[in-house]
Amino acid sequence: MTFEFASRLRALPPYLFAEMEEQAARKRAEGVDLIDFGIGDPDIPTPPEIVEIVREEVAKPENHTYPSSQGESATREAIALHYERRFGVKVDPDTQVCVLLGSKEGLANICRAFVNAGEKVLSPDPAYPVYAQGGALLTDAVPVKTPLLEENEFMMDISNLPRDAKMVYMNYPNNPTGAIATDGFLREMLEWCDDTQTIMCFDNAYSEITFDDYVAPSILQFGDNAIEFGSVSKTFNMTGYRLGYAVGSADLVAGMKKVKSQIDSGAPKFIQGAAAKALLEYEGKERPGMVQRNCDIYQERRDVLVKGLKALGFQTPDPKATFYLWLNVGEDSMEFTKKMLDIGIVVTPGIGFGEHGEGYVRLALTRSVNRIEEALERMETTF
Repeated sequence: MTFEFASRLRALPPYLFAEMEEQAARKRAEGVDLIDFGIGDPDIPTPPEIVEIVREEVAKPENHTYPSSQGESATREAIALHYERRFGVKVDPDTQVCVLLGSKEGLANICRAFVNAGEKVLSPDPAYPVYAQGGALLTDAVPVKTPLLEENEFMMDISNLPRDAKMVYMNYPNNPTGAIATDGFLREMLEWCDDTQTIMCFDNAYSEITFDDYVAPSILQFGDNAIEFGSVSKTFNMTGYRLGYAVGSADLVAGMKKVKSQIDSGAPKFIQGAAAKALLEYEGKERPGMVQRNCDIYQERRDVLVKGLKALGFQTPDPKATFYLWLNVGEDSMEFTKKMLDIGIVVTPGIGFGEHGEGYVRLALTRSVNRIEEALERMETTF
């Protein structure tokens, strides 16, 4: 007996990254020493202070029971206080905050709360695939790709956006391009959403990974008619803990809460406790020591990689945020990726992030300086 996928699942494009993972696995099986810049997963351990909090929290019997799908009140209060301290934005922890099983879950589920079959969802291109696929396509909505072009500094062209969409996703600091958005652009984009009655979903997962004195804003600093998604994954090297949050419009958060009440029972209480205490390390706009250490490490790696790539003849940007380098390789991104794999280096082909990612590759700054220097030496023999 065979079973056929639902039409919405069949509508998903082939998962290009799976093919690349298989190729990398074959290389490893052949004994190749791979330097992997492909995955956006920090190689820096979770700060020991947070690990100790997890141990303390998991030992408490009261944390062994079902949590709230919206999130424990203490966690929501910590998130609200974090927004006030870090961004100067006041939100009600009861009506404007929802704890998530990682921000990815929220980015997908917000569509289920507000978008009907056949309605348009604007998604940047290139972009994190969950917007168009996990969000729009798996809700039977129509993803409309909006180009992020280098000549526009990878910002959406507001003047060319369709005015009949139900929702728009934005992400700055941006994955995969590393681009940042100006305050003026964010304010103009929110005004456009108000004018067109389009729901703004702002992915702010990389707000704390910034360099060269740049400080990333929250879109809620420019208006409250939006929902913003944050995470402890990149900020505190807690990707495996699966803890994120949605903050913003009470109506939008209410929809998120209603969806979650039907499909999950919330994040583990002991993880919420650790995440809350991590966020409370922020006493103001400045990064706490444990986060600043991460940024210093990534900035050093960025500087070494950028300098080395420029010496090899690449036109390489100096990203102000995220731990990604978006490299224009001037050729087919899959072919370039295969050439890199042949010398034992894993990068992510830009076409995997959308049509307008063609000609680029993404490198994650999740390997040590020594490994970056080794990769540059290998590249010198090829380019």
